[in-house]
Amino acid sequence: MAAVDRRCFLRACAAVGFGMALPPGAAASAAPGRPQRQNRMGRRKLYIWSGIDRNASEKDLKARYGLLKRRGLDGAFVSGGLDDREFDVMKTLGLEVHTWMWTTNRGDRWIRENHPDWYMVSRTGKSCFDQPPYVDYYRWVSPVVPGVRRYLVERVGELAAHPAVDGVHLDYVRYPDVILPKALWRTYGLNQSEELPDYDFCYSEHTRRAFREYDGRDPLEIADPAHDQAWLHFRYDSVTRLVEDLAREARRHGKRITAAVFPTPDLARKICRQDWDKWPLDAVCPMIYHSFYDEGIEWIGESVLEDIRAVNRPVVAGLYMPAFRSLSEFEQGVRLAMRRGASGVSLFGEVTDSHWEVAARVRDEFGS
Repeated sequence: MAAVDRRCFLRACAAVGFGMALPPGAAASAAPGRPQRQNRMGRRKLYIWSGIDRNASEKDLKARYGLLKRRGLDGAFVSGGLDDREFDVMKTLGLEVHTWMWTTNRGDRWIRENHPDWYMVSRTGKSCFDQPPYVDYYRWVSPVVPGVRRYLVERVGELAAHPAVDGVHLDYVRYPDVILPKALWRTYGLNQSEELPDYDFCYSEHTRRAFREYDGRDPLEIADPAHDQAWLHFRYDSVTRLVEDLAREARRHGKRITAAVFPTPDLARKICRQDWDKWPLDAVCPMIYHSFYDEGIEWIGESVLEDIRAVNRPVVAGLYMPAFRSLSEFEQGVRLAMRRGASGVSLFGEVTDSHWEVAARVRDEFGS
């Protein structure tokens, strides 16, 4: 997701009872190292993105997830680590359980205390360790660093080893936004018509040394980094190699792996060095938040079509609920996503009974 304070948004959504969603996963399992084909996804699905509620009683959890199941929910992408009680409730109801983790955006105390050198550095020398861009929780570690990759593989392994978990869902698996979605420029008082050095990462000693070994140049000496193909692809590939490692670990435990990504491959590469159409995922959830890009609802269908053409695996369209000004607009968005070939939708934000009724009806109309 872009630089929006998701933690505050989560607290607001929790108050209305899991009425939200972001990234989802796929339905059918894949052979190790091989994502499922789009046309093998099966029945269209509905997902939410939620957090573990350790304060709720088991009775409350059964009531909450039971209601969501009756509304049409197929699975949840659950943040906050592992929780036997909540996962058992979900599995008993037949819901998919996908554990959701932040990937290269890590503010972990252990990393900060032991490896401040792992954090990405901007072209102007600002480290995410103590000078994060945009918002305080933007603490990005470099996928080029072998220790970072090992650390993240261990985190995926811990999640994937849980017997109730169907899959691991990756988010923030990228570089910081070198260019924000256009509607957010106003929020931060920026004009990002071109890349600005303060938001161009990573120029840490680790990454500069690795690129010199690869290409022979110091990236700080590149005159036009925004258009230097070797430097751009070096960073794209560093994230892709990380995802390959994480996918391998998830599949070692017999679990699926999915990711929340930016709306289309071209936008993702431009905005955050995310080459996600190359990743070995079982399903992908592009966050097609049309309002972030000052686009109309039709853009949802256009983006899904572009994504379907780009990848050979299920695409589940992530929709941003606050962007829909009416129930009819929401229905139009879901219908466009399904019509263009999405294997389902995931919903981020407050979802009312009426929204659930519409989503389930449209989903059922399209079938498998």
